Parts: sequence; structure tokens; C-alpha cells
Amino acid sequence: MSFTGPVEFYTTDGCGLCEEAMEMLHPIAQRLAIDIQVREILDDDDWEARYGIRIPVLRRGDTGAELGWPFDEAALYRFLL
Repeated sequence: MSFTGPVEFYTTDGCGLCEEAMEMLHPIAQRLAIDIQVREILDDDDWEARYGIRIPVLRRGDTGAELGWPFDEAALYRFLL
């Protein structure tokens, strides 16, 4: 059973891996009707300290579970279902 979100997407400007991850995530989130909330890590010192070397990172709003890079479409589905 999937949840309806939101999913927080931790990123920063110019992150190529983040762009790649978002390209994978966006169509899956649309199919599953999950809201994506983009979080710029440089906007918050705690986010920068926690995710600075791990981005892109997804965080489920319901459980707080996190999925860090690297991941593929199959891992995204498992994480979101």
C-alpha cells in the first residue's frame, strides 16, 4: 500500500545527481499521486549538515524513512509503496 505523501526531496542548485534523481522521481510520483516538496539544503544549516554530502535524499513525510543516492526506479517504487 502506498502513501499519499508528501515526499521531501533534499537537493541543492547545480547538483547533477539530484537532477537525475528528480527525472526518475517525478513520473513515479505523478503515477502514485505523491506530492514532492523540494528542500534546498543551503536554506537550513541543519539540512546542510545532515544532507550536504548525501544528496539527493528522499524523506517520507509519514514515517521519516530516508532513501539516499544511489537508487534506481525499482528502489524508488519500493520506498514509496
